[in-house]
Amino acid sequence: RSFLVYDEGCLWVLNKARENGEIPEDCQFKVSAHCGHGNPCSAKLLENIGANSINPVRDIQLQMLSGIRQAIDIPIDVHTENPSSTGGFIRHYEVPEMIRIASPIYLKTGGSVAKNHSWNTSEPEARARAKQVMLVQRMIDNYYPEALPSPKDKG
Repeated sequence: RSFLVYDEGCLWVLNKARENGEIPEDCQFKVSAHCGHGNPCSAKLLENIGANSINPVRDIQLQMLSGIRQAIDIPIDVHTENPSSTGGFIRHYEVPEMIRIASPIYLKTGGSVAKNHSWNTSEPEARARAKQVMLVQRMIDNYYPEALPSPKDKG
């Protein structure tokens, strides 16, 4: 019951359908980083028209991430690394600060292993993705050990 949304107009229509009972009220709408949002005003607009979480631009500066957190109450999804097709950068050293300034935050990790988005992952690549997750966890453990994970959904 979760959908990744790539268009603000589509988000608005989907939210109206959810409000009118045309689709289940527990449907969740996440705005894709492909939309290119990276400032507090855009984030607030997305929240106002129905976003349940947002993915800001992948290379968002920490100051803007902090500004977005101050503007909205919904979770933020942040890429800690990216496939080479979208820059190939790795931000593991920034993760503790991302958590500190932007929680609730979901970390999107393991993407640097992929050549591009929607790429089928082989078993060796899955192992490499898991290694990236462990590296991010190590950064959190070492530099922000008081950070707490979100509670697991009981549903």
